[in-house]
Amino acid sequence: MRRSQDRILVSHAGTLPRPEALWNLRGGAEEQAAELEALLPAAVKEVVARQAEVGIDIVNDGEIPKRGSFLSYMRTRITGFEARPELAKLHRDAGVTGRDRRDFPGFYAAGLGMFNAGRRPANPTNPLDNGPFVVTGKLTYIGQEQVEQDIARLLEACKGLDVEPYLPATAPGSIEHWLHRGDVYSSDEDFLEAIADAMAPEYQAIAAAGIVLQIDDPDLPDGWQMFPDMTVEEYRKYAALRAEALNYALRDVPEELIRFHVCWGSQHGPHRDDIPLADIVDLVLSVKAQCYSIEASNPRHEHEWKVWRDVKLPEGKSLMPGVVGHSSDLIEHPELVADRLEQYASVVGRENVIAGTDCGLGSRVHEEIAWAKLEDLAKGAALASAELWK
Repeated sequence: MRRSQDRILVSHAGTLPRPEALWNLRGGAEEQAAELEALLPAAVKEVVARQAEVGIDIVNDGEIPKRGSFLSYMRTRITGFEARPELAKLHRDAGVTGRDRRDFPGFYAAGLGMFNAGRRPANPTNPLDNGPFVVTGKLTYIGQEQVEQDIARLLEACKGLDVEPYLPATAPGSIEHWLHRGDVYSSDEDFLEAIADAMAPEYQAIAAAGIVLQIDDPDLPDGWQMFPDMTVEEYRKYAALRAEALNYALRDVPEELIRFHVCWGSQHGPHRDDIPLADIVDLVLSVKAQCYSIEASNPRHEHEWKVWRDVKLPEGKSLMPGVVGHSSDLIEHPELVADRLEQYASVVGRENVIAGTDCGLGSRVHEEIAWAKLEDLAKGAALASAELWK
């Protein structure tokens, strides 16, 4: 994995805007699959080239090939569950806005907040969204062909470019958000182990190709909102079990090829009831990874660079703070980006900082805004580098 040896490297946390031609093909309908596959090689090549053009060093495929979101795409890659819309009452939690909804009921009753407020809506016919989903048999990975295609397209698109490729995949704890264990698995421990075993082949395939594996795990921080009655200590036990399951799934993946991304749910809203980073930072660092991607421009968490004054980043590890956000259409000034990066460099060391985004930009802001944010992210990293290495 590349490190910031002589300048601050630049990356981002995942999804990028999908081309218009692909937007309505992102669902799970089989008749859409062939058309989507035919368009993907050129689309991936274009999105990789554009990342390189604006100054991104560590690039991905924009998650364009995924038939769904960063989370729902997994419903096409594992089997052993069924959609049971009539069992909506099985939802075991208050959702990732549970505590905020308790404290700001009028805000949510007015239809404000959540993930796509004011944005282009998801494909309303997407069968991947027809949940809830209940486990009815052994969870089994069936995504070998899909992940191999993801790998091949990305590697082909990176040829001739001075970039490092990465691919995101979802953590077991976050998959657990939408998948109810039913009666097949007798405990959370058994259930999480089964999800981990099902996901391990995808993790291993990405790393075996020499591609950085980004583990997306919003569950670790945002699960706190799901259980409004839990204490911090109770929640830490909950989160520790899921971090343990993730490490089990990563047991055969080299640490130097793992990047771990966490966020506080990414939805537009107050976030006043988010759990502080200080309460879970040790759990984040307990996950096997060489780089840790965290939110840093979200106004509820921007101040948390100070956490690293007291918490030592382990030797040889990198931190990728999200110095550009996805929850606002305002484009961060490059000098603000530079200031944020310099703050992090002051506490963890310049060589240990990579410029990143809070979360994926693709479904959160308009395409024009997303690319402008990435362009100014790279400009800000250049300004910080000039100051830090002068």
